[in-house]
Amino acid sequence: SGALDLIVIDSVAALVPRAEIEGEMGDSHVGLQARLMSQALRKITGALSQSKTTTIFINQLREKIGVMFGSPETTTGGRALKFYASVRLDIRRIETLKDGTEAVGNRTRVKVVKNKVAPPFKQAEFDILYGIGISREGGLIDMGVEHGFIRKSGAWYTYEGDQLGQGKENARNFLRDNPDLANEIEKKIKEKLGIGPKTEAPEGEPGADAAGAEAAPAAAAKTVPAPATRAKAVKSTAAAKS
Repeated sequence: SGALDLIVIDSVAALVPRAEIEGEMGDSHVGLQARLMSQALRKITGALSQSKTTTIFINQLREKIGVMFGSPETTTGGRALKFYASVRLDIRRIETLKDGTEAVGNRTRVKVVKNKVAPPFKQAEFDILYGIGISREGGLIDMGVEHGFIRKSGAWYTYEGDQLGQGKENARNFLRDNPDLANEIEKKIKEKLGIGPKTEAPEGEPGADAAGAEAAPAAAAKTVPAPATRAKAVKSTAAAKS
């Protein structure tokens, strides 16, 4: 119908074939989920393309048994989803963020392992805070340090001579309490990267601005009276006063 723009399936590993639901607990169903995914993707790919609907499949990692070389990690649901997907992202927790001894979030790394629409194998890291989500202030600190706007000396973060805090968590809280400063850092980062809204010149004929700039000094020169004319004007003013 085209009424949906985004579909999220969470998760592929939790999809259950009908035979598994109707069967007994100990029954063996070899490759049933892989066949289900292969058939489903063949049916929905055309409909998704025509309706311009984005579908996100969330999957889980499993480990193969007896793998001696290479990574033993694999995803559930067979190989069909890997081939049909336009973009595949590998998302992993690499660190636990702590405020003192309390865990407040996760440091997350995302790597593009497949991309049909842009160059693959790029990766990014960001903070996910419990109860908040992706930390905007944490991203500003990371980008600010990377591009030289924020200086990191030991555990201290400094911006234009002003200390933001000792430790990333304190610097994050400082930026959260001072949104104007956070917006200023964000603006500088976007300007350096060349992203964000750009101010466009008013539409007109090519070279109109240059012609106007050249005409302005000429007009100003015409309005300035010559020395003799200025002297006559001063004399007439004095005569009128007398």
